[in-house]
Amino acid sequence: MAREALLPPPVSPEARDAFHDALPAWFDGNRREMPWRTADGQRDPYRVWLAETMLQQTQVATATPYFERFVVRYRTVEALAAAPLDDVLVLWEGLGYYSRARNLHRAAQAVVAEHGGRIPETAAAFGALPGVGPYTTAAVLSLAFGAPLAVLDGNVVRVLARAFAVPADSKAPRTRAMLQDLSTALLDAGRPGRWNEAIMELGATVCTPKNPACAVCPLNGVCQALALGMPEAFPVVPPRKAVPRAVVSVGLVMDDAGRVLMQRRPEDVMLGGLWEFPGGKVEPGETPAEACARELHEELGITVAVGREVAVVGHTYSHLRVRLHAFRCRITAGEPKTVTGEPMRWLGPDELDSVAVPRASRKVVEAAREEARAPRLF
Repeated sequence: MAREALLPPPVSPEARDAFHDALPAWFDGNRREMPWRTADGQRDPYRVWLAETMLQQTQVATATPYFERFVVRYRTVEALAAAPLDDVLVLWEGLGYYSRARNLHRAAQAVVAEHGGRIPETAAAFGALPGVGPYTTAAVLSLAFGAPLAVLDGNVVRVLARAFAVPADSKAPRTRAMLQDLSTALLDAGRPGRWNEAIMELGATVCTPKNPACAVCPLNGVCQALALGMPEAFPVVPPRKAVPRAVVSVGLVMDDAGRVLMQRRPEDVMLGGLWEFPGGKVEPGETPAEACARELHEELGITVAVGREVAVVGHTYSHLRVRLHAFRCRITAGEPKTVTGEPMRWLGPDELDSVAVPRASRKVVEAAREEARAPRLF
């Protein structure tokens, strides 16, 4: 049986005034300079969209240099739509969450093909683009077109959960729905973009997860969590689960010309569209070298002699910790062919930067480049 919806907490006149007056006024005097913001408040919808896509699950300091490089390379939505996906992923490499880049590329192509290159101004049309959800719709349309749509991201959840001392699990769908209703009720419909930016900026710079700067917060007079003396107790979140671990083994399969074999991951899997060295998880009872030989036979239909280990890399994703072993390999039987039908390429040392790879593989790429340029005994 479905649970009843949570009702937003009551908003006192003092709280409404703080959110409508003190918060935007604070923002006007404290807003950070960012390359996607302009002094006159006018926004290029494409730049707003690109910035909001990059900023999902990414801090401003990390996203800023990527944004600056991206708009130099792809100044318009038409330029992005016309670009090869591999080139887009190379420019995105290191920013993570690569489905954002793939969806942005597909969405740009849809804007050109279906909307004449003009980013849609309605929630129905913009929200139908690949990868565009409620947050992106509200952020882009409010900032670029003044649509009265309230955002709800992690920063906004934190501000609202503290201001109203929301006791419910902030990750639960019905709590998120209630907080969205609360954000909508508090929105300054006259200047929605400014209000959205203000509350997100407050969460990013003042109402931070740890050690919030409550003394300078424009909402400190109405913040219920502060009044309770426990701002960091909100938002309420469930205990974090332990991150599982995996050991992965890959092969640097090299030919006589010093080229190394790489294959592209299918687009519908984690890290889809990126290039990788063939290999896979080490099974119980296997050594990494044995797993390398088995995986290359299963993936590519080849038999290899596994040589020395050239790199060991540790990397933590949001949901998985990986220890990656890389071995130099030589084909002893068979011709490589991917069982999934995905492309594969032989790349020389000067070509290895032409494809995007997962961050965990970057050190392996450097090891492959060294092996290719200065071949040593197998």
